[in-house]
Amino acid sequence: MKQCPLARQSLRREGEAPASPPSAKPPSPSPAQQELRPPVASCGIYRYNEPVPDITANLAAVNDRIAAACERAGRAPEEVQLMAVGKKFTADIIAEAAEAGLTLFGENRIQEARVKIPECPGHLRWHFIGHLQSNKCRDAVELFSMIHAVDSVQLAAELNKRCAAAAKTMPVLLEVNVSGEGSKHGFTPDAAVDAIGAFDDFPQLELHGLMTMAPFTRAPESSRPHFRKLAGVRANCENALGAPLPELSMGMSGDFEIAIEEGATLIRLGTTLFGPRAAAGKD
Repeated sequence: MKQCPLARQSLRREGEAPASPPSAKPPSPSPAQQELRPPVASCGIYRYNEPVPDITANLAAVNDRIAAACERAGRAPEEVQLMAVGKKFTADIIAEAAEAGLTLFGENRIQEARVKIPECPGHLRWHFIGHLQSNKCRDAVELFSMIHAVDSVQLAAELNKRCAAAAKTMPVLLEVNVSGEGSKHGFTPDAAVDAIGAFDDFPQLELHGLMTMAPFTRAPESSRPHFRKLAGVRANCENALGAPLPELSMGMSGDFEIAIEEGATLIRLGTTLFGPRAAAGKD
């Protein structure tokens, strides 16, 4: 059996002494080391050899921050759904998060989700939040209850076809690239409004709103114009549709409070709940 490449990666921390040779007696673990969980690697889904986060405490702190942001914006906390982004974390960590009270989870890779979701508690809800390739639409329809990142009319057409074959109706969000960054997928604001009419041809899709990712920044306030712009695009889309679009999926660990102040109804948090991943990046 071929070994998963990730299983061969060394998870030894920088500066840590090399492992003792087989003939040497292993040193006794320090108290701090005893609090570490062993690394687990399985084809892209792995738990890092880091102190186990207190997800219950982290969730309580996040809920307090959500409530404070809602109070500043004159909103009710019930208007905001918290999605836990579990990418690259194993099913046992997801189970811990579920035990802490989280029920909505997001994944951005079909291959990882296909392995992990069947191993997780059955009552959880799963949204797909990554870039979706047309050849993965069948799996996405099977695994998820909402698709956040419909970034072209062609993708919407393929999703509609796959939903029809599965006798399923799928709630979706249009991804809008409000920042204009070339590295991001999504409709331009004007193209998003123009795309609304195409959904008359997609009876298996329910358009619930819009999604965006603000540029990565260490200054959360700089995300505000992008979130405010998405809210404006929604208003234009609602005018074109002649119906409300209730959902705005925006805001991640570094800027979710700003997103709430600007009208977010779905926030996507990973690091704030689970701690950092080994690979640097935004979540």
